[in-house]
Amino acid sequence: MNERVFRVEEKSEEQILALAASGDEEAFAWLYQKYVTRIYNYVYFRTGNAAEAEDLTAKVFLRAMKHIRNYRDLGLPFSAWLYRIAHNLVANWHRDNGRKKEIPLDDALPLPVLSKHPESEVVRREETEKLLRIIRKLPPERQQLLILKFVEQLSNAEIGAIMGKSEGAIKSLYHRTLLSLREEYERYFDEVEKDALE
Repeated sequence: MNERVFRVEEKSEEQILALAASGDEEAFAWLYQKYVTRIYNYVYFRTGNAAEAEDLTAKVFLRAMKHIRNYRDLGLPFSAWLYRIAHNLVANWHRDNGRKKEIPLDDALPLPVLSKHPESEVVRREETEKLLRIIRKLPPERQQLLILKFVEQLSNAEIGAIMGKSEGAIKSLYHRTLLSLREEYERYFDEVEKDALE
């Protein structure tokens, strides 16, 4: 009996990808373990539904397993290919469900206790909630950009590959998104200040 031992620590991700593309289930299982949490988080933040996120995440990996032979390294990490599959499935899910779900970004932003002073902690949490309300008003594309940039910490090139845009287009969208966030944030606090003076 010729038993092959798969030792991940001895192989690069490119080698593991090649093994997975040749049908090696253990290699694909390693890729699944490495990326499943990131893909699930992305899908969850885009759908706002844990059960749907689990289902769609499973579909992402089923589709990846079926088409891994077609994957080509074009200078972007394998994760960008997975995110692109996830992006397409989420877009189909939104289209099929005909509803715009609110992305629960507050789940994506853990709020650790930074102070021993409860008053400052309350103020910080309130400010975070205000920012999240402003973010939720953004178009889905801009919310997606913020998730990929700040939650998943992907590069502009990776985000571009996922969203089907050039790196330059992502930089521009990111700049416009930050400007609109700043304007909305300032508008919000101007209104709060005005209400406080009345």
